[in-house]
Amino acid sequence: MRLLPPLKSLRVFEEAGNHLSFTKAAETLHVTQGAVSQQIKLLEDYLGTPLFVRTSRRLELSDAGRQLLPQLHQAFNLLEMSIEGVRDPNQRQKLSILAPPTFSTRWLVPRLTDFRKRFPELQLTINDHEAEGVSYDCSIRFGRTARARYFSEMLMLEKHVAVCAPELLPPSGNLNISDQNLLHILHHGKRLPVWDDWVRETNASIDPRQGTEFSTLDQVINAAVSGAGVALIDRRMIKRELEAQALMIFSDVEVQGPYGYWLDISTDKQGLAKVVHFVEWLREIVR
Repeated sequence: MRLLPPLKSLRVFEEAGNHLSFTKAAETLHVTQGAVSQQIKLLEDYLGTPLFVRTSRRLELSDAGRQLLPQLHQAFNLLEMSIEGVRDPNQRQKLSILAPPTFSTRWLVPRLTDFRKRFPELQLTINDHEAEGVSYDCSIRFGRTARARYFSEMLMLEKHVAVCAPELLPPSGNLNISDQNLLHILHHGKRLPVWDDWVRETNASIDPRQGTEFSTLDQVINAAVSGAGVALIDRRMIKRELEAQALMIFSDVEVQGPYGYWLDISTDKQGLAKVVHFVEWLREIVR
């Protein structure tokens, strides 16, 4: 029986030792800085000696840390070569993503040409619902909070603008919204409170409860384009319609959040090269 500390702690120490920064190690590994600190403490407790010296100016390796780090590099390199020698190369190049349908169609897909140019070796599969027996490398989720027991990072908050079809706007451009049908989006069977938030921001004299409900954002967009009512929609999801003037913004008030799109990665997928490539690319285009 081998007496070894947890592999995860060793991996975290390697990154922290390379960067001499818990913050940069956390970014590389897609975990929180607190998680890095916890793993380092577990390893130091196991070894019975500190691995870092924390000075007022920077983080430095202790004598034990300087001794361990190069040996750990060699051990991980040997382990990596051994694993790569037997791993299925086809599976290594397949990246499976779970993402909401409207987000995929209207935001992610138009940007995939750039991803494929930069990572032509990766075969990408995008699903809009969970399928039994399928293991996703990472997922993009619509929600309000981080997902427990996952690396969970907010990509973007929704930025709602009030829109309608051009034929609903009077020549003055001042729409009497009290005469209009409100279009609502359902999430897990409940209305998203975007109209309530907008009414609070504008003090509009309308009942935010009235209107028509739809199960998907695409349905709301199509209904708005057809003139079936007015809607509050994330500006980034209707870029084409705004540019073509199929939808017109009729209010200067923009309501942000509280929902947005989160990136979730399970523990066993963190650190995979294909996942790291996708995450870094995603962060870059979001910025």
